[in-house]
Amino acid sequence: MTDKMLKFVKIGQQTPPKREIKDRKDDFNEIYNEFITKKAEEQSSRCSQCGVPFCQVHCPLSNNIPDWLKLTAEGRLKEAYELSQSTNNMPEVCGRICPQDRLCEGNCVIEQSGHGTVTIGSVEKYITDTAWEKGWVKPIEVKFEKNQSVGIIGAGPAGLAAAEQLRKNGYKITVYDRYDRAGGLLIYGIPNFKLEKHVVERRTKILEEGGIEFVHNFEVGKDATLDQLRKKHDAILIATGVYKSREINLPGNDLNNIFPAMEFLTASNKKGLGDKVELFDKGILNAEGKDVIVIGGGDTAMDCVRTSVRQKAKSVKCLYRRDKVNMPGSAREVSNAEEEGVEFVWLSSPKEFKGKNKVEKIIVDRIQLGEPDDSGRRKPEIKKGSEFEVKADLVIKALGFDPENLPQLFDAQELQVTKWGTIKTDFDTLETNIKGVFAAGDIVRGASLVVWAIKDGRDAAIGIKNYLENIEIKKTKVA
Repeated sequence: MTDKMLKFVKIGQQTPPKREIKDRKDDFNEIYNEFITKKAEEQSSRCSQCGVPFCQVHCPLSNNIPDWLKLTAEGRLKEAYELSQSTNNMPEVCGRICPQDRLCEGNCVIEQSGHGTVTIGSVEKYITDTAWEKGWVKPIEVKFEKNQSVGIIGAGPAGLAAAEQLRKNGYKITVYDRYDRAGGLLIYGIPNFKLEKHVVERRTKILEEGGIEFVHNFEVGKDATLDQLRKKHDAILIATGVYKSREINLPGNDLNNIFPAMEFLTASNKKGLGDKVELFDKGILNAEGKDVIVIGGGDTAMDCVRTSVRQKAKSVKCLYRRDKVNMPGSAREVSNAEEEGVEFVWLSSPKEFKGKNKVEKIIVDRIQLGEPDDSGRRKPEIKKGSEFEVKADLVIKALGFDPENLPQLFDAQELQVTKWGTIKTDFDTLETNIKGVFAAGDIVRGASLVVWAIKDGRDAAIGIKNYLENIEIKKTKVA
């Protein structure tokens, strides 16, 4: 092992090189070039194979990272892929979009010792892309299909992960989604320069080939109630995610050209997929030639500012009420945005939108950080008399997401929710208060990471499997 591993003292940290800034600003292609085999093996060989792998501990999926790094270093890529996909339904997605700097890489032992982390995400992406290229990724083969079906509401990461796990166990699976393509946030929320859409489409295609049925343009409550779906299936999983944008109620909020982040990102992604988008085609949801202001500091805000750059905005500013150190978004994404010309206006908060019919400028307050609040974060406080103006032709609100009112939407008033509007579930089984109805992902957890949604979907699949097996056992006893 020592011949292949523990090379962190000789070999430095290296990620795949980024494309030149002037080139990547002109298109929506992913910004990182591919690892070549030699570099992937070299980076993997830096792993210290430590006794307590903190990278694995801090991965929501508990991926066997040291093991597949060792296999990669030894050139055993097929085995590395098999190990990687055994705990993760979408390693090629997580390798691209996980905030590794806050999870596995940020807790790498050699990072803490000053040698620079192993670039785990890039190796994960390399392993799985190689697997697709070599034809190692195969559709699910079900030898004995069970006479029980599961209806899954939502084709995002939680729903897709649960669908795959349950199909592997022989259940008939139907996935219902309100959009015209499967993938949810992966398709319509995350821009191409982070996650090219063919990566998601090939994954959903192979799930279809494995016998999972997708029903698109289907709205629960409109096309069928939750109760009607319950009568059709033996179990139901609600995995809708959270898409309701948080509002900022300020004077002038009703002016034109002020949009929620998802509306802006969806329009851009639909255009990238070749769809006709009326508001984009008319120039309304297109940032080209405009002074764009994005309000917020999370990863969605970073997606918006970097999308605006690629749409040839005249200028792009991001207003955030805390400082750079306290920004919730990935530090890597903030750095990429700065490189691409985004101006961050730290410690600032909008006070009023001004304009005649459409927004023309924003009155902004300067902020100072006070004492920590209940969450432990220093509370933003407005500096008196500090307001200033910024010009704005297009304002994008990226302030986070809340759940929709699902009991009302699904015509299921008995469905219990928390005070935040998320669905209440049993902590262990993820079953709701309605028998046979389970829930997973952001609709339970609140807006979170894709990797957590995959984890929740896998956990829900276990709960559903146990529930359906108990039903069969009871039937056998009665017979």
